[in-house]
Amino acid sequence: MPETLSIDLQTSDDGKTRLFILHGDLDVATSPSLRAALTEAASHGEHDIIVDLSRLGFLDSTGLGALIAADKQAKLHNGEVRLVAREGQILRLLRITGLLEMLRVYPDIDAALLGSTPLAGI
Repeated sequence: MPETLSIDLQTSDDGKTRLFILHGDLDVATSPSLRAALTEAASHGEHDIIVDLSRLGFLDSTGLGALIAADKQAKLHNGEVRLVAREGQILRLLRITGLLEMLRVYPDIDAALLGSTPLAGI
C-alpha cells in the first residue's frame, strides 16, 4: 500500500524562507494538497521556498507539476523554489524530465539555504 504524504513546514527566523520537508509518496492522490500549500506560501510576499524531496519514496508527474506551478507562482512574487534531492530515484527523475536544468536543485538543505551552486545535469 502506498505511503501517504506528510509535510513538515518550517519557517526561517526572518520569515522569508519556508522549508517543506516531504515524507512518503507525492503522486496523483497527494499532490493537490502540496500544490495548495506551496501556492499559498508562494503567493504571499517575496518568499524563498525550499522543498526537501530527499525523504520521498515516489514522485510522479502530478507531483512534478505541483513543484513547477509553485516555482512559477513564487517568481511572480520575487521568490523562488529550491529543491533538495539526493542521488537516487527522485534525482534521476529530475534529470530525465529536464527539471534539473529548470529548477534549482541542491544535495542538502544547508546548500539550498545558502543558495550555493545548484546541481547541474550531471
